[in-house]
Amino acid sequence: MRTLEDVETVGIVGAGTMGNGIAQVAATAGYDVVMRDIETEFVERGFDSIDSSLSRFVEKEKLSEAEADAARDRITGTTEFDDLAEADLVVEAAVENMSVKKDIFGDLDDLLAEDVVLATNTSTLSITSIAAATERPEHVVGLHFMNPVPVMKGVEVVRGELTNEAVVDLAHGFAESLEKETWESDDKPGFVTNRILMPWLNEGIRAYDEGVASKEDIDKGMTLGTNVPMGPLTLADHIGLDVCLHASETLYDELGDRYKPAYLLKRKVEAGELGKKSGSGFYDYE
Repeated sequence: MRTLEDVETVGIVGAGTMGNGIAQVAATAGYDVVMRDIETEFVERGFDSIDSSLSRFVEKEKLSEAEADAARDRITGTTEFDDLAEADLVVEAAVENMSVKKDIFGDLDDLLAEDVVLATNTSTLSITSIAAATERPEHVVGLHFMNPVPVMKGVEVVRGELTNEAVVDLAHGFAESLEKETWESDDKPGFVTNRILMPWLNEGIRAYDEGVASKEDIDKGMTLGTNVPMGPLTLADHIGLDVCLHASETLYDELGDRYKPAYLLKRKVEAGELGKKSGSGFYDYE
């Protein structure tokens, strides 16, 4: 199996919010990155997000202009799956759908050298089930980055039933090389973060829907009362209400009634009010 010292090129499957964020932090850390998505439009949109994010880092003097330019130059965008063939580590950040992820991991297993580690950024789906689509389940691990990736300091490392200990160590080491801090979870529904976060978000939404307080006071009460950086309604908007609903539904199926999605969350998603990314959710972002 390849060690962290062997990792020079990182493949990213998916150029969306999470994928382009992971590509950015990997390139900033000095890795060569191949970012692949199914449409040129998606790849270009990913580069636009990376450019905007790097520009903000330069404005805040967290990166120099030269460092930002160097990070951009390390990222290659592509729609060709075969362009991932020389990657020393691949992180999948595609849509949160088990069938899609299994197809991707089956294809990666066929494409890549047998000692390459395959990581998934899934936030709720079973690492063990994803790994079963490959002939190398011991080389499959969860690397759950937090959104927005360039800003958030934490990465959740999730071990599947058959994940090799050396692979878990590599996952921790890789995340730490991106200047992240890690914690570890077993392969249980929702892992640590979403298992606890989703009921909190849903209860905040229910409190608003039931008239306990205004959305502003719910968020203010939680930020000042519990010292979190943002309240549940603001955070749900930033994550994406569709993402929150999908995660809640997955956990509801696995763990029962305490994870039942709030009715207002469903209604917002049905109305196309997905949060910050759509321009409106619980708050307006136009």
